[in-house]
Amino acid sequence: MEDSIKTKVVKVDPENIDYNIIKEAADIINKGGTVVFPTETVYGLGADALNENAVDKIFEAKGRPQDNPLIVHIAEVEEMYDLIREVPENAKILAERFWPGPLTMILYKKEILSDKITAGLNTAAIRLPVNKIARALIMESKKPIAAPSANISGKPSPTEASHVIEDLMGKVDMIIDGGSTYIGLESTVVDMTSSTPMILRPGGITGEDIAGVLGECAYDPAIIKSGEKTIPKSPGQKYRHYSPKAKVILYKGDMVNAAEKINEDYDKFTSQGLNTGIMSTAQTEKFYGNKTTICMGDRTKMLTISSNLFRCLRDFDHMGIDIILSEAVDEKGLGKAILNRLGKAAGEVIEV
Repeated sequence: MEDSIKTKVVKVDPENIDYNIIKEAADIINKGGTVVFPTETVYGLGADALNENAVDKIFEAKGRPQDNPLIVHIAEVEEMYDLIREVPENAKILAERFWPGPLTMILYKKEILSDKITAGLNTAAIRLPVNKIARALIMESKKPIAAPSANISGKPSPTEASHVIEDLMGKVDMIIDGGSTYIGLESTVVDMTSSTPMILRPGGITGEDIAGVLGECAYDPAIIKSGEKTIPKSPGQKYRHYSPKAKVILYKGDMVNAAEKINEDYDKFTSQGLNTGIMSTAQTEKFYGNKTTICMGDRTKMLTISSNLFRCLRDFDHMGIDIILSEAVDEKGLGKAILNRLGKAAGEVIEV
């Protein structure tokens, strides 16, 4: 696709929304165009979910494989019933507890949703975001909005408008700058068509959160290893995602041992003439001295790490780094989602 679209960039304060801009954005959606908007997770690249030509523009702008399904965003819980064939009691309970919020549910779809959105599956991924700008746009459009992350496919997801401008300027009709996102990782995707609710992509709503409401919740093994021959039910299941230009090496294990190995490898790579960077945490920065380091956040406040993760990866690219040596975090709560994204971005994982 040629970069031939004149992209309009506008700022909107989520606490004082300019509804003239929202009306203009909704008009673009209703005419089959594309609008990038903020959510609490990452920025989304939106188009009318009921317009196949508009949906095609999403795949085109991102360079996204057609077998990677899209999430459909709604503004009110009731709108789910227009799109979904059957809504089990468990899904109603999760909607009541976690919507609006960073939870996407996979349910059996109605014919109104095109196979292009669902990658030919008979299920669809539905989400009701909490972000005020996102909801205002969906409400004003009076349409469900299909929206994957607003980045070039495979790159780190955008958590601020500058990331979107870097990736999609000239490829979309409008970019709404609503400031930095809050969670910084894509929504949790849970398959509600299986007997036990199954998390296909971890996110801000954890397995513990869901089990606390429903009594049970499982994690799909595909979170750890993706089968390349199967059609994924959820975004983020099949392809390498969230990757900067630099090679990422992930170090799993004891925090102090990991820092020791990272220091050793940093010296080795720099002696080979490679620009090397370290992705540390607040607890370990002191171990790296004057080495090129970016801190992801505090291990005792996982939300700081999740909100900073993709920005850190992009910042290393801007610095011209060849290799990123990243610490891992504990695989519990939000840490599971953070590790999932780091694992997808990494070209190599080292156990220490």
